[in-house]
Amino acid sequence: MQDNYLNLNFIPYTKKEDVADSAANIILIATKEQAERYAFQKSLVQNIDKAFSENQTEVITTLGDKQNFIVITPNTETEALRLAGASLYAALQKQQTQTARLRGLDELTEAERYAFLEGMLLSSYDFNKYKAKKKQHPVDVHIRNRSFPKDKIEELKRLVEAVSLTKTLVNEPVNYMDALRFSEVATEAGKQFGFETEILHKAQIEELKMGGLLAVNKGSETPPTFNIFHYKPENAVNEKPLVLVGKGVMFDTGGYSLKTGGNMLTMKCDMAGGAAVLGTVAAIAGNKLPYYVIGLVPATDNKISANALVVDDVITMMDGTTIEVQNTDAEGRLVLADALTYAKRFEPELVIDMATLTGASAAITGSLGIAVLGNAQEQIDELKGIGEQVYERLLQLPLWKEYKDLLKSSVADMSNLGGPVGGVSTSSIFLEHFTDYPWLHLDIAGAAFVKEAKGYRQSGATAVPVRLLYEFVKRKCKDD
Repeated sequence: MQDNYLNLNFIPYTKKEDVADSAANIILIATKEQAERYAFQKSLVQNIDKAFSENQTEVITTLGDKQNFIVITPNTETEALRLAGASLYAALQKQQTQTARLRGLDELTEAERYAFLEGMLLSSYDFNKYKAKKKQHPVDVHIRNRSFPKDKIEELKRLVEAVSLTKTLVNEPVNYMDALRFSEVATEAGKQFGFETEILHKAQIEELKMGGLLAVNKGSETPPTFNIFHYKPENAVNEKPLVLVGKGVMFDTGGYSLKTGGNMLTMKCDMAGGAAVLGTVAAIAGNKLPYYVIGLVPATDNKISANALVVDDVITMMDGTTIEVQNTDAEGRLVLADALTYAKRFEPELVIDMATLTGASAAITGSLGIAVLGNAQEQIDELKGIGEQVYERLLQLPLWKEYKDLLKSSVADMSNLGGPVGGVSTSSIFLEHFTDYPWLHLDIAGAAFVKEAKGYRQSGATAVPVRLLYEFVKRKCKDD
Protein backbone atom coordinates (compact mmCIF):
# COMPACT_ATOMS: atom_id res chain seq x y z
CA MET A 1 0.00 0.00 0.00
CA GLN A 2 1.25 3.47 -0.94
CA ASP A 3 2.23 5.81 1.90
CA ASN A 4 -0.29 8.66 1.96
CA TYR A 5 2.24 11.11 3.50
CA LEU A 6 -0.48 12.61 5.71
CA ASN A 7 0.59 13.71 9.18
CA LEU A 8 -2.79 14.46 10.76
CA ASN A 9 -5.27 12.06 12.28
CA PHE A 10 -8.80 13.02 13.35
CA ILE A 11 -10.13 10.97 16.27
CA PRO A 12 -13.84 11.22 17.23
CA TYR A 13 -14.71 11.16 20.91
CA THR A 14 -17.92 11.19 22.95
CA LYS A 15 -16.87 12.08 26.51
CA LYS A 16 -14.26 14.51 27.77
CA GLU A 17 -12.62 11.64 29.63
CA ASP A 18 -11.83 9.99 26.28
CA VAL A 19 -9.10 12.59 25.67
CA ALA A 20 -5.87 12.73 27.67
CA ASP A 21 -5.59 15.65 30.13
CA SER A 22 -2.25 16.57 28.57
CA ALA A 23 -3.83 17.23 25.17
CA ALA A 24 -3.51 20.78 23.87
CA ASN A 25 -6.65 22.90 23.54
CA ILE A 26 -7.85 24.22 20.19
CA ILE A 27 -10.67 26.74 20.47
CA LEU A 28 -12.38 27.88 17.28
CA ILE A 29 -13.92 31.37 17.56
CA ALA A 30 -16.30 32.24 14.73
CA THR A 31 -18.29 35.08 16.38
CA LYS A 32 -17.65 37.83 18.93
CA GLU A 33 -20.52 36.49 21.02
CA GLN A 34 -18.79 33.14 21.21
CA ALA A 35 -15.54 34.80 22.31
CA GLU A 36 -17.35 36.58 25.13
CA ARG A 37 -18.35 33.23 26.64
CA TYR A 38 -14.70 32.49 27.42
CA ALA A 39 -12.86 34.22 30.27
CA PHE A 40 -9.97 35.32 28.05
CA GLN A 41 -7.30 37.72 29.34
CA LYS A 42 -7.66 41.35 28.29
CA SER A 43 -4.70 41.25 25.88
CA LEU A 44 -6.15 38.21 24.16
CA VAL A 45 -9.58 39.84 23.94
CA GLN A 46 -7.96 42.84 22.22
CA ASN A 47 -6.30 40.56 19.65
CA ILE A 48 -9.61 38.80 19.02
CA ASP A 49 -11.43 42.13 18.58
CA LYS A 50 -8.75 43.27 16.13
CA ALA A 51 -9.11 40.10 14.05
CA PHE A 52 -12.88 40.64 13.82
CA SER A 53 -12.57 44.33 13.00
CA GLU A 54 -10.14 43.52 10.17
CA ASN A 55 -12.08 40.40 9.09
CA GLN A 56 -8.77 38.57 9.34
CA THR A 57 -8.15 34.92 10.28
CA GLU A 58 -5.75 34.66 13.21
CA VAL A 59 -4.22 31.76 15.14
CA ILE A 60 -3.02 32.78 18.60
CA THR A 61 -0.86 30.40 20.60
CA THR A 62 -0.64 30.65 24.37
CA LEU A 63 1.62 28.49 26.52
CA GLY A 64 0.96 27.58 30.15
CA ASP A 65 0.22 24.29 31.85
CA LYS A 66 -0.82 23.15 28.38
CA GLN A 67 -0.73 24.57 24.88
CA ASN A 68 -3.73 26.60 23.75
CA PHE A 69 -4.49 27.50 20.13
CA ILE A 70 -7.16 30.16 19.63
CA VAL A 71 -8.37 30.15 16.01
CA ILE A 72 -10.32 33.29 15.10
CA THR A 73 -12.35 32.93 11.88
CA PRO A 74 -14.51 36.02 11.27
CA ASN A 75 -14.69 35.09 7.57
CA THR A 76 -16.69 31.88 7.30
CA GLU A 77 -16.55 31.49 3.53
CA THR A 78 -15.49 27.92 2.79
CA GLU A 79 -12.13 28.82 1.24
CA ALA A 80 -11.30 31.16 4.11
CA LEU A 81 -12.06 28.31 6.52
CA ARG A 82 -9.83 25.90 4.58
CA LEU A 83 -7.01 28.43 4.87
CA ALA A 84 -7.76 28.85 8.58
CA GLY A 85 -7.47 25.09 8.98
CA ALA A 86 -4.12 25.19 7.21
CA SER A 87 -2.92 28.00 9.50
CA LEU A 88 -3.90 25.99 12.55
CA TYR A 89 -2.06 22.91 11.27
CA ALA A 90 1.07 25.02 10.69
CA ALA A 91 0.83 26.32 14.28
CA LEU A 92 0.49 22.77 15.64
CA GLN A 93 3.59 21.74 13.72
CA LYS A 94 5.53 24.80 14.87
CA GLN A 95 4.79 24.00 18.52
CA GLN A 96 5.46 20.28 17.92
CA THR A 97 2.04 19.43 19.30
CA GLN A 98 1.30 15.71 19.30
CA THR A 99 -2.27 15.59 20.66
CA ALA A 100 -4.99 18.21 20.80
CA ARG A 101 -8.73 18.57 21.43
CA LEU A 102 -10.79 20.76 19.09
CA ARG A 103 -13.69 22.81 20.46
CA GLY A 104 -16.00 25.37 18.88
CA LEU A 105 -16.93 23.54 15.66
CA ASP A 106 -20.61 23.72 16.67
CA GLU A 107 -20.61 27.44 15.86
CA LEU A 108 -20.22 26.58 12.16
CA THR A 109 -22.59 24.96 9.68
CA GLU A 110 -21.88 21.41 8.56
CA ALA A 111 -20.36 22.64 5.26
CA GLU A 112 -18.20 25.15 7.14
CA ARG A 113 -16.95 22.51 9.56
CA TYR A 114 -16.09 20.26 6.65
CA ALA A 115 -14.10 23.03 4.93
CA PHE A 116 -12.13 23.86 8.07
CA LEU A 117 -11.18 20.23 8.71
CA GLU A 118 -10.48 19.67 5.02
CA GLY A 119 -7.98 22.54 5.06
CA MET A 120 -6.24 21.03 8.07
CA LEU A 121 -6.01 17.56 6.56
CA LEU A 122 -4.98 18.70 3.07
CA SER A 123 -2.18 20.81 4.52
CA SER A 124 -0.72 17.83 6.41
CA TYR A 125 0.57 16.16 3.23
CA ASP A 126 4.36 16.09 3.06
CA PHE A 127 6.08 14.09 0.30
CA ASN A 128 9.30 13.28 2.13
CA LYS A 129 10.18 9.92 0.56
CA TYR A 130 13.59 11.06 -0.65
CA LYS A 131 14.53 13.19 2.37
CA ALA A 132 16.70 11.91 5.21
CA LYS A 133 15.27 14.48 7.62
CA LYS A 134 11.49 14.65 7.98
CA LYS A 135 10.05 18.16 8.49
CA GLN A 136 6.69 17.18 9.97
CA HIS A 137 5.54 14.93 12.79
CA PRO A 138 2.20 13.12 13.32
CA VAL A 139 -0.58 15.00 15.14
CA ASP A 140 -3.77 13.55 16.62
CA VAL A 141 -6.73 15.92 16.87
CA HIS A 142 -9.76 14.77 18.90
CA ILE A 143 -13.15 15.98 17.67
CA ARG A 144 -16.42 15.61 19.58
CA ASN A 145 -18.61 13.10 17.76
CA ARG A 146 -21.69 15.35 17.85
CA SER A 147 -19.73 18.13 16.10
CA PHE A 148 -18.40 16.01 13.26
CA PRO A 149 -19.41 12.34 13.44
CA LYS A 150 -17.18 9.40 12.66
CA ASP A 151 -18.76 8.64 9.27
CA LYS A 152 -18.08 12.22 8.13
CA ILE A 153 -14.48 11.97 9.36
CA GLU A 154 -14.05 8.71 7.44
CA GLU A 155 -15.46 10.24 4.24
CA LEU A 156 -13.13 13.23 4.47
CA LYS A 157 -10.19 10.99 5.28
CA ARG A 158 -10.77 8.75 2.25
CA LEU A 159 -11.17 11.74 -0.05
CA VAL A 160 -7.92 13.30 1.16
CA GLU A 161 -6.15 9.94 0.92
CA ALA A 162 -7.20 9.82 -2.75
CA VAL A 163 -5.99 13.40 -3.20
CA SER A 164 -2.69 12.42 -1.59
CA LEU A 165 -2.36 9.40 -3.88
CA THR A 166 -2.79 11.76 -6.83
CA LYS A 167 -0.16 14.16 -5.53
CA THR A 168 2.33 11.38 -4.87
CA LEU A 169 1.94 9.90 -8.35
CA VAL A 170 2.78 13.30 -9.83
CA ASN A 171 5.57 14.14 -7.37
CA GLU A 172 7.41 10.86 -8.01
CA PRO A 173 10.25 11.13 -10.57
CA VAL A 174 10.00 9.19 -13.82
CA ASN A 175 12.96 6.96 -12.91
CA TYR A 176 10.54 5.46 -10.39
CA MET A 177 7.06 6.28 -11.71
CA ASP A 178 7.05 5.14 -15.34
CA ALA A 179 4.07 3.74 -17.26
CA LEU A 180 4.55 0.22 -15.92
CA ARG A 181 4.86 1.36 -12.31
CA PHE A 182 1.80 3.58 -12.71
CA SER A 183 -0.21 0.51 -13.70
CA GLU A 184 1.12 -1.41 -10.68
CA VAL A 185 0.14 1.40 -8.32
CA ALA A 186 -3.27 1.68 -9.98
CA THR A 187 -3.87 -2.03 -9.40
CA GLU A 188 -2.89 -1.67 -5.74
CA ALA A 189 -5.19 1.35 -5.42
CA GLY A 190 -8.07 -0.63 -6.89
CA LYS A 191 -7.69 -3.24 -4.16
CA GLN A 192 -7.37 -0.57 -1.46
CA PHE A 193 -10.27 1.68 -2.51
CA GLY A 194 -12.60 -0.90 -4.05
CA PHE A 195 -12.64 -0.71 -7.85
CA GLU A 196 -11.52 -3.03 -10.64
CA THR A 197 -8.47 -2.41 -12.79
CA GLU A 198 -7.74 -3.68 -16.28
CA ILE A 199 -4.29 -3.05 -17.77
CA LEU A 200 -3.70 -3.32 -21.51
CA HIS A 201 -0.06 -3.80 -22.52
CA LYS A 202 1.69 -3.03 -25.80
CA ALA A 203 0.50 -6.06 -27.76
CA GLN A 204 -3.12 -5.30 -26.87
CA ILE A 205 -2.63 -1.61 -27.65
CA GLU A 206 -1.23 -2.59 -31.05
CA GLU A 207 -4.20 -4.88 -31.64
CA LEU A 208 -6.52 -1.94 -30.95
CA LYS A 209 -4.48 0.16 -33.42
CA MET A 210 -4.01 3.04 -30.99
CA GLY A 211 -1.75 4.92 -33.35
CA GLY A 212 -1.47 8.04 -31.22
CA LEU A 213 -0.31 6.29 -28.06
CA LEU A 214 2.05 4.01 -29.99
CA ALA A 215 3.56 6.92 -31.94
CA VAL A 216 4.36 8.94 -28.81
CA ASN A 217 5.86 5.83 -27.22
CA LYS A 218 8.26 5.15 -30.14
CA GLY A 219 11.10 7.07 -28.48
CA SER A 220 10.85 5.23 -25.17
CA GLU A 221 12.44 2.03 -23.89
CA THR A 222 9.48 1.62 -21.51
CA PRO A 223 6.39 0.16 -23.22
CA PRO A 224 3.06 1.97 -22.96
CA THR A 225 0.08 0.84 -20.90
CA PHE A 226 -3.59 1.60 -21.28
CA ASN A 227 -5.26 1.63 -17.88
CA ILE A 228 -8.98 1.03 -17.36
CA PHE A 229 -10.68 1.51 -14.00
CA HIS A 230 -14.19 0.13 -13.45
CA TYR A 231 -16.45 1.14 -10.58
CA LYS A 232 -20.04 -0.08 -10.95
CA PRO A 233 -21.83 -0.49 -7.61
CA GLU A 234 -25.05 -2.50 -7.53
CA ASN A 235 -26.97 0.57 -6.34
CA ALA A 236 -25.65 2.90 -9.05
CA VAL A 237 -28.15 5.64 -9.87
CA ASN A 238 -26.92 5.93 -13.47
CA GLU A 239 -27.20 3.26 -16.17
CA LYS A 240 -24.68 4.75 -18.56
CA PRO A 241 -21.25 5.50 -17.09
CA LEU A 242 -19.47 8.74 -16.47
CA VAL A 243 -16.12 8.20 -18.22
CA LEU A 244 -13.04 10.06 -17.01
CA VAL A 245 -10.03 10.24 -19.35
CA GLY A 246 -6.60 11.45 -18.23
CA LYS A 247 -3.39 12.20 -20.07
CA GLY A 248 -0.68 9.89 -18.71
CA VAL A 249 2.53 11.25 -20.24
CA MET A 250 4.88 10.17 -17.47
CA PHE A 251 7.61 12.57 -18.58
CA ASP A 252 7.62 14.95 -21.52
CA THR A 253 10.90 15.98 -23.14
CA GLY A 254 8.94 17.41 -26.06
CA GLY A 255 10.39 14.70 -28.28
CA TYR A 256 12.34 16.06 -31.24
CA SER A 257 10.43 19.34 -30.77
CA LEU A 258 12.61 19.51 -27.68
CA LYS A 259 11.67 21.64 -24.69
CA THR A 260 14.44 24.20 -24.18
CA GLY A 261 15.27 27.08 -21.86
CA GLY A 262 14.49 25.14 -18.71
CA ASN A 263 10.98 24.26 -19.86
CA MET A 264 11.65 20.55 -19.32
CA LEU A 265 11.89 21.03 -15.56
CA THR A 266 8.85 19.63 -13.69
CA MET A 267 7.70 17.67 -16.75
CA LYS A 268 7.16 14.67 -14.50
CA CYS A 269 3.85 16.45 -13.89
CA ASP A 270 2.66 15.82 -17.45
CA MET A 271 0.76 12.79 -16.19
CA ALA A 272 -1.23 14.85 -13.68
CA GLY A 273 -4.43 14.27 -15.66
CA GLY A 274 -3.98 10.51 -15.52
CA ALA A 275 -3.15 10.67 -11.82
CA ALA A 276 -6.29 12.75 -11.23
CA VAL A 277 -8.47 10.15 -12.98
CA LEU A 278 -7.07 7.46 -10.71
CA GLY A 279 -7.49 9.68 -7.64
CA THR A 280 -11.07 10.59 -8.53
CA VAL A 281 -12.14 6.99 -9.09
CA ALA A 282 -10.40 6.04 -5.82
CA ALA A 283 -12.29 8.75 -3.90
CA ILE A 284 -15.66 7.78 -5.41
CA ALA A 285 -15.13 4.05 -4.83
CA GLY A 286 -13.54 4.50 -1.41
CA ASN A 287 -16.60 6.37 -0.18
CA LYS A 288 -18.95 3.97 -1.96
CA LEU A 289 -20.84 6.64 -3.89
CA PRO A 290 -23.65 4.97 -5.86
CA TYR A 291 -22.41 6.09 -9.26
CA TYR A 292 -21.13 4.13 -12.27
CA VAL A 293 -17.74 5.50 -13.27
CA ILE A 294 -15.02 4.36 -15.67
CA GLY A 295 -11.50 5.79 -15.81
CA LEU A 296 -9.17 5.61 -18.82
CA VAL A 297 -5.46 6.51 -18.70
CA PRO A 298 -3.13 6.03 -21.69
CA ALA A 299 0.38 6.02 -20.19
CA THR A 300 3.77 6.54 -21.83
CA ASP A 301 6.67 8.95 -21.71
CA ASN A 302 7.65 11.22 -24.59
CA LYS A 303 11.37 10.81 -25.18
CA ILE A 304 13.94 10.83 -27.97
CA SER A 305 15.60 7.90 -29.71
CA ALA A 306 16.63 6.89 -33.22
CA ASN A 307 13.10 5.56 -33.79
CA ALA A 308 11.16 8.38 -32.14
CA LEU A 309 8.32 10.27 -33.75
CA VAL A 310 9.46 13.26 -35.83
CA VAL A 311 7.71 16.20 -37.41
CA ASP A 312 6.22 15.53 -40.87
CA ASP A 313 5.32 11.98 -39.82
CA VAL A 314 1.77 10.93 -40.64
CA ILE A 315 0.13 8.56 -38.17
CA THR A 316 -3.20 6.74 -38.17
CA MET A 317 -5.32 6.97 -35.05
CA MET A 318 -7.51 4.26 -33.53
CA ASP A 319 -10.60 5.57 -35.37
CA GLY A 320 -8.76 5.68 -38.72
CA THR A 321 -8.16 9.45 -38.79
CA THR A 322 -4.76 10.36 -40.24
CA ILE A 323 -2.73 13.04 -38.45
CA GLU A 324 0.17 15.08 -39.77
CA VAL A 325 2.59 15.62 -36.88
CA GLN A 326 3.76 19.21 -36.99
CA ASN A 327 5.07 19.27 -33.44
CA THR A 328 6.11 16.27 -31.33
CA ASP A 329 5.56 18.35 -28.19
CA ALA A 330 1.84 18.40 -28.99
CA GLU A 331 1.76 14.74 -27.96
CA GLY A 332 -0.86 14.83 -25.22
CA ARG A 333 -3.72 15.24 -27.67
CA LEU A 334 -2.47 12.19 -29.60
CA VAL A 335 -2.67 9.83 -26.62
CA LEU A 336 -5.94 11.36 -25.41
CA ALA A 337 -7.55 10.99 -28.84
CA ASP A 338 -7.19 7.21 -28.79
CA ALA A 339 -8.63 7.09 -25.27
CA LEU A 340 -11.59 9.23 -26.35
CA THR A 341 -12.20 6.83 -29.23
CA TYR A 342 -12.00 3.87 -26.84
CA ALA A 343 -14.59 5.56 -24.59
CA LYS A 344 -17.24 5.24 -27.32
CA ARG A 345 -17.70 1.52 -26.56
CA PHE A 346 -19.19 2.38 -23.15
CA GLU A 347 -21.97 4.57 -24.60
CA PRO A 348 -21.26 7.12 -21.84
CA GLU A 349 -23.66 9.64 -20.37
CA LEU A 350 -20.72 12.08 -20.22
CA VAL A 351 -16.97 12.02 -20.83
CA ILE A 352 -14.64 14.39 -19.02
CA ASP A 353 -11.01 14.43 -20.07
CA MET A 354 -8.29 16.19 -18.09
CA ALA A 355 -4.75 17.02 -19.09
CA THR A 356 -1.79 19.32 -18.68
CA LEU A 357 -2.30 20.01 -22.35
CA THR A 358 -1.19 23.51 -23.33
CA GLY A 359 1.07 26.29 -22.17
CA ALA A 360 -1.59 28.60 -23.59
CA SER A 361 -3.97 27.48 -20.84
CA ALA A 362 -1.38 28.09 -18.13
CA ALA A 363 -0.76 31.57 -19.54
CA ILE A 364 -4.48 32.39 -19.17
CA THR A 365 -5.33 30.88 -15.78
CA GLY A 366 -1.93 30.68 -14.10
CA SER A 367 -2.13 28.42 -11.06
CA LEU A 368 -5.48 29.94 -10.08
CA GLY A 369 -7.83 27.89 -12.23
CA ILE A 370 -8.64 25.39 -14.94
CA ALA A 371 -9.70 26.00 -18.54
CA VAL A 372 -12.90 24.19 -19.52
CA LEU A 373 -14.35 23.61 -22.98
CA GLY A 374 -16.90 21.18 -24.34
CA ASN A 375 -20.29 20.51 -25.89
CA ALA A 376 -22.29 19.90 -22.67
CA GLN A 377 -23.10 23.38 -21.39
CA GLU A 378 -25.35 22.27 -18.54
CA GLN A 379 -22.55 20.20 -17.03
CA ILE A 380 -20.03 22.99 -17.59
CA ASP A 381 -22.25 25.38 -15.64
CA GLU A 382 -22.69 22.83 -12.87
CA LEU A 383 -18.94 22.26 -12.58
CA LYS A 384 -18.26 25.99 -12.58
CA GLY A 385 -20.55 26.44 -9.59
CA ILE A 386 -18.95 23.56 -7.71
CA GLY A 387 -15.50 24.86 -8.64
CA GLU A 388 -16.16 28.12 -6.82
CA GLN A 389 -17.06 26.19 -3.67
CA VAL A 390 -14.18 23.69 -3.62
CA TYR A 391 -11.86 26.38 -5.03
CA GLU A 392 -10.83 24.45 -8.11
CA ARG A 393 -12.25 27.14 -10.34
CA LEU A 394 -13.10 26.94 -14.03
CA LEU A 395 -12.79 29.44 -16.86
CA GLN A 396 -14.74 28.55 -19.99
CA LEU A 397 -13.07 29.17 -23.36
CA PRO A 398 -14.72 28.96 -26.80
CA LEU A 399 -14.99 26.09 -29.25
CA TRP A 400 -15.76 28.26 -32.26
CA LYS A 401 -16.02 26.31 -35.51
CA GLU A 402 -13.48 28.61 -37.17
CA TYR A 403 -10.73 27.11 -35.00
CA LYS A 404 -11.10 23.85 -36.92
CA ASP A 405 -9.69 25.53 -40.03
CA LEU A 406 -6.40 26.01 -38.18
CA LEU A 407 -5.98 22.23 -37.95
CA LYS A 408 -6.14 21.61 -41.71
CA SER A 409 -3.37 19.57 -43.31
CA SER A 410 -2.42 19.27 -46.96
CA VAL A 411 -1.25 15.66 -46.56
CA ALA A 412 -3.54 14.16 -43.87
CA ASP A 413 -7.02 14.49 -42.41
CA MET A 414 -5.78 16.83 -39.67
CA SER A 415 -2.67 18.42 -38.19
CA ASN A 416 -1.82 18.03 -34.51
CA LEU A 417 -0.97 21.73 -34.24
CA GLY A 418 -3.22 24.71 -34.66
CA GLY A 419 -0.75 27.57 -35.00
CA PRO A 420 0.14 30.52 -32.80
CA VAL A 421 -3.37 31.64 -31.75
CA GLY A 422 -6.18 30.03 -29.78
CA GLY A 423 -3.97 27.23 -28.50
CA VAL A 424 -6.39 25.97 -25.86
CA SER A 425 -9.32 26.06 -28.25
CA THR A 426 -7.52 24.40 -31.19
CA SER A 427 -6.23 21.60 -28.97
CA SER A 428 -9.79 21.05 -27.74
CA ILE A 429 -11.23 21.13 -31.27
CA PHE A 430 -8.70 18.41 -32.11
CA LEU A 431 -9.96 16.26 -29.22
CA GLU A 432 -13.62 16.91 -30.05
CA HIS A 433 -13.08 15.24 -33.43
CA PHE A 434 -12.75 11.89 -31.62
CA THR A 435 -16.00 12.19 -29.63
CA ASP A 436 -19.62 11.39 -30.43
CA TYR A 437 -21.06 11.90 -26.94
CA PRO A 438 -21.49 14.69 -24.35
CA TRP A 439 -17.93 15.76 -23.59
CA LEU A 440 -15.91 18.23 -21.51
CA HIS A 441 -12.21 19.00 -21.61
CA LEU A 442 -10.32 20.32 -18.57
CA ASP A 443 -6.90 21.83 -19.30
CA ILE A 444 -5.14 21.76 -15.93
CA ALA A 445 -1.73 22.91 -17.18
CA GLY A 446 -1.58 25.95 -14.91
CA ALA A 447 -3.00 24.51 -11.70
CA ALA A 448 -1.68 20.94 -11.62
CA PHE A 449 1.81 21.73 -10.32
CA VAL A 450 2.95 24.82 -8.42
CA LYS A 451 6.37 26.14 -7.46
CA GLU A 452 5.49 27.71 -4.12
CA ALA A 453 3.50 26.39 -1.17
CA LYS A 454 0.50 28.47 -0.13
CA GLY A 455 -2.25 27.73 2.36
CA TYR A 456 -3.20 24.06 2.22
CA ARG A 457 -1.31 23.48 -1.04
CA GLN A 458 2.26 22.29 -0.95
CA SER A 459 4.80 23.06 -3.66
CA GLY A 460 4.58 20.42 -6.38
CA ALA A 461 1.44 18.52 -7.28
CA THR A 462 -1.97 19.94 -6.31
CA ALA A 463 -4.24 17.01 -7.39
CA VAL A 464 -6.70 19.20 -9.30
CA PRO A 465 -9.44 18.42 -10.25
CA VAL A 466 -10.03 15.44 -7.89
CA ARG A 467 -12.02 17.38 -5.26
CA LEU A 468 -14.03 19.12 -7.99
CA LEU A 469 -15.06 15.89 -9.70
CA TYR A 470 -15.72 14.06 -6.43
CA GLU A 471 -18.18 16.77 -5.37
CA PHE A 472 -19.73 16.74 -8.86
CA VAL A 473 -20.45 13.00 -8.60
CA LYS A 474 -21.57 13.26 -4.97
CA ARG A 475 -24.22 15.81 -5.95
CA LYS A 476 -25.34 13.63 -8.85
CA CYS A 477 -26.01 10.87 -6.33
CA LYS A 478 -28.12 13.21 -4.19
CA ASP A 479 -30.00 14.64 -7.17
CA ASP A 480 -31.01 11.18 -8.33
